[in-house]
Parts: sequence; C-alpha cells; structure tokens
Amino acid sequence: MMLKKTETQALTDVVDRLAAHFPGQPRSVIEDVVAHEHSLFDEGRVRDYIPILVERAAKLRLARQHLLVPGTVGVVTAQ
Repeated sequence: MMLKKTETQALTDVVDRLAAHFPGQPRSVIEDVVAHEHSLFDEGRVRDYIPILVERAAKLRLARQHLLVPGTVGVVTAQ
C-alpha cells in the first residue's frame, strides 16, 4: 500500500522538478514562484490536485520569465 503524500511533500517535489527543468533559475526564485502560485489556492477545499495545478502555473510563469530575459532565446513546451 502506498502512503499518500502530504501537500507540503508534493510541493517540495514540484520545486525539485522545476529546478531540474529550469537549471538557469536560482532555486530561491523557483521556491518563491511555487509559494506564490500555492497561495492562490489558499481557499480551495479539495486539496488533492493543488500541487498539480501549482506546478503547471509555476512552470508557465517561469517559462515566461525566461523568455523576458534579454539576450536569451527559449522555447516553451508543455509537458
């Protein structure tokens, strides 16, 4: 039987995955983006899907930030 992850553990995993996906971003920036996106779900009653929604929103925000950095060219891909 697999134990259910807590929301906090799941968000830590989100930060880890995003740090691997955006190696040029400081981890502190990724943590801040994830924390901001997570705060938007504070009133949510059903918590099961929040880490997935946070990861998707944070990934899009980080990709947009990467595209706005002068001198960089990036391709945004949905995964």
